[in-house]
Amino acid sequence: MVAVEGQADPAAVRGEPLGAPGRGRRLRVLFVNDTSRNGGPGSTLLYILKFLDPSIVHRSVVVPRDGVVASRLRQQGVTEDLWFEPNLIENLVEPWDRAIERGDFEAPRVVRGVRALGNVARAATGMARLAARVRRGRYDVIFCNGTSANFAGAALGTLVGVPVVWHVFYTHVARPLVPLHSRLARTAAVRSILCVSGPTARLFDRSAPGKVRIVHDSIDVHEFAVDGPRALRAELGLRSNVVIFGSQGRIVRRKGYVEMIRAARLALDSLTTDDQERIRFVVIGDTPQDVAVDHLAECRGLVRQLGLEHHFRFLGFRADIQALVRDFDVTVVPSVYEDPLPRATFEAMALAKPVVAFSVGGIVEMVEPCRTGLLAGNPPDVPLMAEHFVTYFRSPGLRMAHGHAGRSVVERRFDARPHAQVIQREIERVAG
Repeated sequence: MVAVEGQADPAAVRGEPLGAPGRGRRLRVLFVNDTSRNGGPGSTLLYILKFLDPSIVHRSVVVPRDGVVASRLRQQGVTEDLWFEPNLIENLVEPWDRAIERGDFEAPRVVRGVRALGNVARAATGMARLAARVRRGRYDVIFCNGTSANFAGAALGTLVGVPVVWHVFYTHVARPLVPLHSRLARTAAVRSILCVSGPTARLFDRSAPGKVRIVHDSIDVHEFAVDGPRALRAELGLRSNVVIFGSQGRIVRRKGYVEMIRAARLALDSLTTDDQERIRFVVIGDTPQDVAVDHLAECRGLVRQLGLEHHFRFLGFRADIQALVRDFDVTVVPSVYEDPLPRATFEAMALAKPVVAFSVGGIVEMVEPCRTGLLAGNPPDVPLMAEHFVTYFRSPGLRMAHGHAGRSVVERRFDARPHAQVIQREIERVAG
């Protein structure tokens, strides 16, 4: 069911018991997701909700507005209630009547200032409405999925006296917000902090170490069939003997596509002319509208500057990427920052693709060097990444062996079913 702010709580309308959790009543959990767009937070939430036991957990979700996240949740039928709270602010300078677009960052300073002040007021209004909804719905736990959601959820839990679970898949917060983030983590309302990797857990070494537990992210492995439809070679007109090094994700600076482009140039320079015709580099994704600089345009400019137009392609955003990724021979995850636990890594491994990446963030907790992929150092070693490209290009047997090993790792460590059981037990523990 989908509802908008101002409607009666569906559980109350249905006559569902709203007393303390116990015999005959499910735990009522409000899942707060701070973005309406697709991406890591939305996918993470989907797989958690999909495998929670609905006989134990009543799953209510609130997102800022209708969009890709809400659409996917509806399609999968993984919620009892889905609410929109437009005053869950996704960006401080967003217009008041729509999601932010890149051009909004170029608005006059006065306009941006007015929007920011208005959004602070909107956030306060949204918080008051959410508090009223939590009280009316008698929720047992607030589960916060995302950076802004954690800030909002901690304040909300303190306001209404409901225990809060933080789900953390970020490795830093903006410097001015660090003291507030630490104070909120220490509050009594925040009972549990679930971190997707070691680098995320280090955020709380001083503020709330006793509340932290590392629970890796996950996917529904059954959705990622190795032998499924393929579409990339046909779309690009590439023969079967062409080796495709592919990547997929948001095109932003910290994701390392500049380094991938430079490594591609070095790799090509080390190959013969004939071999150069049998290698291609493909990136699927775009720069989100809530990022001020169009980094995709910058990367395309670098490709032209280095003379790589024939060998390096950006395909833009695609909603369903599995048929494209299945045609990758090697997946590249070129992040150059402490990437918490990039989904692109274990999605590629689930499709039996070997991975080339830098030794940063949570990537080292997924990729086993010389078994499921090849790592290129930290700080990022671009020449070594280029050497790894050449190694895989020349070794089809190695590609296959590492790919199959990666699939086994995902089945064993990153499947959403046991992951959801861990989350559910933590929710039950926090609910008391």
